[in-house]
Amino acid sequence: MSRVTLAQWQMLAAVVDHGGFARAAEAIHKSPSTLNHAVHKLEEQLGVQVLEPVGRQVRLTEAGELLLRRARQLIEGAAALEDVAGRLAEGLEAEVVLAVDQVFPPDALACALETFSAAYPHVRVQLHETVLNGGIEMLYDGSADLVISGLSAQGFLGESLVMVRFVAVAHPEHPLHRLGRPLDLRDLVQHRQLVVRDSALRQSMDSGWLKAEQRWTLSHLGTSIDMLERGLGFAWLPETRIRGALAAGRLVALPLTAGGLREIPVQLIHRDRDRAGPATRALAEALAREARRCPAGDGFDGVE
Repeated sequence: MSRVTLAQWQMLAAVVDHGGFARAAEAIHKSPSTLNHAVHKLEEQLGVQVLEPVGRQVRLTEAGELLLRRARQLIEGAAALEDVAGRLAEGLEAEVVLAVDQVFPPDALACALETFSAAYPHVRVQLHETVLNGGIEMLYDGSADLVISGLSAQGFLGESLVMVRFVAVAHPEHPLHRLGRPLDLRDLVQHRQLVVRDSALRQSMDSGWLKAEQRWTLSHLGTSIDMLERGLGFAWLPETRIRGALAAGRLVALPLTAGGLREIPVQLIHRDRDRAGPATRALAEALAREARRCPAGDGFDGVE
């Protein structure tokens, strides 16, 4: 058991920060004799001199510098702990569980989490990247506080966030592009389609599969993009995820006669809006704000 108290370290830090016992005493509303006694008691308990006189002032010894540097970590940690306890007493959640469909613009998600982190640095966030019914299933299970999904949830009201545009794309050297003409469904079903697996465990669904003769089912949009850039198939992907690949020519929109573009409304759903704590509400507001700033369907004219 430590013999030195946190209060002793705090008083030593005050003496050093304010340049002496008198100024420190005035700053932290203690008497100089109280501070003097606390520091001398600390030195006695540790068996180490931490302060030395320099004229009418005092300064840290070499050992004192090392010890106080470590002690400041304890002081800051204790202050953070008290802050968390106070927020919990006011009803602040210790953790927010967020399920986000992978079609949601990644820049908007990152910016929202950055904003949230600055305001609530001690609240943990569990982020689940879901596909199709995955987030809705978590909502029904009561295991997510907030869900961002392109699907509706029975018994819940969602807040519209953004319209996500999907583009049918393939590698520029893919056989579909080599045909050199407008494409229709008969062309597509003869080639491999890449689709992303529904992350739901119980009620998964197929969405967007054209019954192509060849199908690869993947678990993440990032993997699908990598496979597409290797020329291993075609797929519909959120434009916000592939802007760079389109601009660089690593992927090219398929010249479909119809259906080359699809738009899906994405919404934010609370598990229980009335019972949501301040951190959950703040994260929801940040997500909505960043989604409004995100040009989820603008700036693309690569499909004829």
